[in-house]
Amino acid sequence: MIEKLNLLILTMLGLGNSKYAPGTVASFATCSIYIFFYNFQINIIYLIFGVVFIFIYSVYSIDAFKNLFSKIDAKEIVIDEFIGQSIPVLTIYSFLENNNMGIFILYTFISFVLFRLFDIWKPYPINKIDQKIKNGFGVILDDVVAGLYSVVILIILIFFISF
Repeated sequence: MIEKLNLLILTMLGLGNSKYAPGTVASFATCSIYIFFYNFQINIIYLIFGVVFIFIYSVYSIDAFKNLFSKIDAKEIVIDEFIGQSIPVLTIYSFLENNNMGIFILYTFISFVLFRLFDIWKPYPINKIDQKIKNGFGVILDDVVAGLYSVVILIILIFFISF
């Protein structure tokens, strides 16, 4: 029972089993979830605590249940995409005023493209993390750094667009 629940969480309710680009599917689903949250004006503090909890749980679960997957960073594990994609989307969430859905969707789409670009391209130090840290923390950390890279570009874009 615990293994099945853990499998559902690590694969984001089975999205990781997608035949085509499971990481992209999971990132898109994550953006959609945050658009839903933004529409209902869920407090960002709750969302941040939720992501931190999922981060801690995922690091533990990937290590504890690694025998369920063919390798430590199996393509089926997409909870790391949820965590990494959450970073730029929560940044946008914190910058925008309430009830600015069109702008939120636009910046969320831009963050989706940026995050996928960095997650696939794996510029330094993401590539080193991916190669050298072969445990649950490493699986999550490379996506966190890709999310942080996306934040930097987003902040630059927001600055120049609003200027």
